[in-house]
Amino acid sequence: MTTEDVLAEFKEAGALLEGHFILSSGLRSPVFLQKALVFRDAARTERLCKALADALKAAGHGPFTAIVSPAMGGIIPGYETSRHMELPFMFVERENGEFALRRGFELTAADRVLVIEDIVTTGLSSRECITAIEKSGAKVVAEGCLVDRSGGKADVGVPLVALATVNFPAYPADALPEELERIPAIKPGSRGLA
Repeated sequence: MTTEDVLAEFKEAGALLEGHFILSSGLRSPVFLQKALVFRDAARTERLCKALADALKAAGHGPFTAIVSPAMGGIIPGYETSRHMELPFMFVERENGEFALRRGFELTAADRVLVIEDIVTTGLSSRECITAIEKSGAKVVAEGCLVDRSGGKADVGVPLVALATVNFPAYPADALPEELERIPAIKPGSRGLA
């Protein structure tokens, strides 16, 4: 599946939005990928995650013993990708402001973990997820994501395999281009929600 194929899936789902958006990273962008609209279609989600699983197998970073995703956005693609890779799945969630394994999820020093994310912009959630996994003693070997919107610039600390790589513009709030300054900003993401 090519980047164009992935973006076509987002467009068909009505999930490629244009306007003035505050991303989870705090950056501003004229483009937002509303993956929740993609994930409401099980067949579309399966196609994307099967293609991601195939890309990860071809990349050769394995073998893996488990897949871990950050809550909330990574849960659906993490689970669906784990199904295609026949690996156990778990997720980290925030506890006292930091990601942690909860709900009886456990990893050991013998585990070789693959992190699955939905969309990577700066890599912050990925790095926080990796830190939580490493606290368990497990080794994070690689990460996969549906879309790397940094154009390949995000550093997640391990090899990153993206099903699609795009370079949508993103700006600090104090350095907006004139066309974005004229549009009210909205925050459609989930970071910071109670």
